[in-house]
Amino acid sequence: MTNYDEIDFSPLTALADGEVVTHSRVRDITLPSGKVLALITLDNGRDHTRPNTLGPATLTQLGETLAALKARAAAGEIQAVGITGKQYILAAGADLSDITRVGSKDNARLVAQLGHKVLGSLGDLGVPSFAFVNGLALGGGLEIALNSTYRTVDASAAAIALPEVFLGIIPGWGGAYLLPNLIGIENALEVVISNPLKQNRMLKPQPAFDYGIVDAIFPAATYLESSLAWADAVLTGAVKVERKNEPGKIERLTKWPIAIKMARGMLESKIGTVPRSPYAALELLDKAKSGTKAEGFAREDEALADLVTGDQFAASMYAFDLVQKRAKRPVGAPDKALAKKVTKVGIIGAGLMASQFALLFVRKLQVPVLITDLDQARVDKGVAYIHDEIGKLEAKGRLDADAANKLRALVTGTTDKSLYADCDFVIEAVFEEVGVKQAVFGEIEKIVAEDAILATNTSSLSVAEIGSKLAHPERLVGFHFFNPVAVMPLIEIVKTSDTTDAALSTAFVVAKGLGKNAVLTADAPGFVVNRLLAKVMGEAARAVYEGTPVADVEKAFAPLGLPMGPFQLIDLVGWKVAAHVQDTMVHAFPDRFYANENFHQLAELPEVVEKDKGGRVTGFTKAAEKALKGHVASAPASADTILRRVQDGLATEIKLMLDEGVVPEVEDIDLCLILGAGWPFIDGGASPYLDREGASERAFGDTFHHPPIRGIGG
Repeated sequence: MTNYDEIDFSPLTALADGEVVTHSRVRDITLPSGKVLALITLDNGRDHTRPNTLGPATLTQLGETLAALKARAAAGEIQAVGITGKQYILAAGADLSDITRVGSKDNARLVAQLGHKVLGSLGDLGVPSFAFVNGLALGGGLEIALNSTYRTVDASAAAIALPEVFLGIIPGWGGAYLLPNLIGIENALEVVISNPLKQNRMLKPQPAFDYGIVDAIFPAATYLESSLAWADAVLTGAVKVERKNEPGKIERLTKWPIAIKMARGMLESKIGTVPRSPYAALELLDKAKSGTKAEGFAREDEALADLVTGDQFAASMYAFDLVQKRAKRPVGAPDKALAKKVTKVGIIGAGLMASQFALLFVRKLQVPVLITDLDQARVDKGVAYIHDEIGKLEAKGRLDADAANKLRALVTGTTDKSLYADCDFVIEAVFEEVGVKQAVFGEIEKIVAEDAILATNTSSLSVAEIGSKLAHPERLVGFHFFNPVAVMPLIEIVKTSDTTDAALSTAFVVAKGLGKNAVLTADAPGFVVNRLLAKVMGEAARAVYEGTPVADVEKAFAPLGLPMGPFQLIDLVGWKVAAHVQDTMVHAFPDRFYANENFHQLAELPEVVEKDKGGRVTGFTKAAEKALKGHVASAPASADTILRRVQDGLATEIKLMLDEGVVPEVEDIDLCLILGAGWPFIDGGASPYLDREGASERAFGDTFHHPPIRGIGG
């Protein structure tokens, strides 16, 4: 087995260049029993907006600190070691900027081995070690705790997670071996694989305690004192730590293999077989049921070295950078000082979409929200839905009774449009037809103040055309949400040639207030996401009308790595909506987008496709088969042909969008696809994937990125 003490880690010194070092500060604390606990506090010397991270220099310093404490323990000077972090933060994991610079597979392996050497020593000090998880603990931060003998958590800690699979790697500093052996295989599968694949879901302290990841939970006000008192009680034997979820022999022999098999089947049906990291993690979790910790750590070393040097991790880091940095500083957003203060919001419409808007606006902005519709019954239904949703949040404990009542009181519904008079921001959620939208805005414009902002949630219509009959078209912006409104993080903000900077700035400030990421786009058909999804859906429809079975078409699209196949996606957004978007795109670009007149006939059916339990489309319904009769040719396309057509079509369209100035740079298109279409991190959005697949070269004789975004290989 690997002897970490014999490894030369000096090649990692170059990676530490420019590292913000998280220091290991030590102080001795005499516990009530008289025993001495040496407490390490991790602190990078920055405020809490820059979390502690674990780069090579940080790990080296922590390793030296732990070696010194091991010597003191052997000399009888200390009876325990504790480790905690600066205020609100234990550690946010490895310093990812360092990992992207590893340069070779050998160096990538060294990063894994250094983490194992240092964090692994927390379980080999000769005295018990206690991790006091006082705040954010992600990836390597949580692995510090897992390598310790005991763990407590602050009840107010922001998040606890192993998000590595989301980024195209695996928990490589002990997590994949230690966690299933602490909390059982089913819980570990949830934390290591399922949560990262659910938009990187994190745990709050109470669920972490319920799983058994931590042994005790204490309130924030007395967290450190309570943790130290608890540690003393453990050391003196007054408290016996019981781990109810620790797997026994029966679980390892019977439950474990079944859980792994079920998880594998679930992964194949949900994400296909293209993403590597979930399967690598699954393999490690499977093997963790037997063998030694040293063997488990050695397996993690190899798996991490392999993944870190691959294309998927390189693309993930590109995507991670877009979401962490570019999304937070939207390109083209005017100075926020120009924004109009929004003290009341008006929503035209009271259907499901409008009601979801109202709920989001009232929760996030906490200002009065007015909804209107053509008749009182619709309005009442919309208000009832909003009140009901607030009630659900209260029942889950996410709102207290006072907050819930306050939110309910802020929502009003009426058929009286004159109440829009004091609204600063009015958004429509009416039928997707230019004439309808023009009519409602024409009516509202006469009522609202001259500087009130008007916003349209159109998904593909021209914003300029919608505003063409307004007296003040300069106040109109496109404000395109994605479904489901509460969950999807993207808003496409659309600027026309008339839109003022004040209107645009207000839209960006409102989007941020709603907790959304906004991307500025020009007023072009389909904007960004729907234009490219229409290309995907159109190619899927083309293949079906050529005679390819629908299930085969879904499979042909799998290498794109999208969260669902094209027909599953159409079924989710609605066949009528999809037909409308397709019509818009074909009308705008008849030579490049595919639509079949029969599509509208299908859209009228109550059910178009049949699906299995996992939601995958398996075929058409009998009614759809009947509607398709006589419209389908008998020249099915091969999976390779279908995939190549969609790849080349996407590459062509993205290049044209950049040439047309729909967005400033290709990064904005990738950001839109990641946030608005769930395009996987492992692709890096669309453009790095299309470069790697040769589609960019085939479509326009060049690549989007110079050099293309690739892993470093061996």
